[in-house]
Amino acid sequence: MSNRRNLLKIISVSCLSWILYPYKFVLSETKKIINQNLTSKQKEIMFNEGTERPFTSELLQEKRKGFYHCANCGNKLFSSEAKFDSGTGWPSFSEALPGAFKTKVDYSFGMKRIEYHCAKCGVHHGHVFDDGPSSTGKRFCNNGLCLLFIPET
Repeated sequence: MSNRRNLLKIISVSCLSWILYPYKFVLSETKKIINQNLTSKQKEIMFNEGTERPFTSELLQEKRKGFYHCANCGNKLFSSEAKFDSGTGWPSFSEALPGAFKTKVDYSFGMKRIEYHCAKCGVHHGHVFDDGPSSTGKRFCNNGLCLLFIPET
């Protein structure tokens, strides 16, 4: 009986998320495009909470020291010291810089996930999971197209 109830909850939440999906586009228009040079794919990810294909980000191979910034507003988000290879196909970080993000709960795939957005401009960057390798236990799974890497000089 409990399994059936849980299944019904998941189905209900999934159906509700599809009904509310068009409102994501309405709400996304309140986020301001600061970088006028964003590509259409970057805009899709950042303003409509899309996702880039795994293993396509050039930042997966980035090994230099530096900082990762929001591609829209330039806000400093991650240190290269927090980056690790999660094997998921997206740049992953064990922790964000203090105050870099705001989070919200996302049920769009019928499961509870924590979505994070740039605290400065509000654009979507990815999801944070509790399966990271460090003492934080966190894995910030970020769309590479949402990031700009600036190496230390």
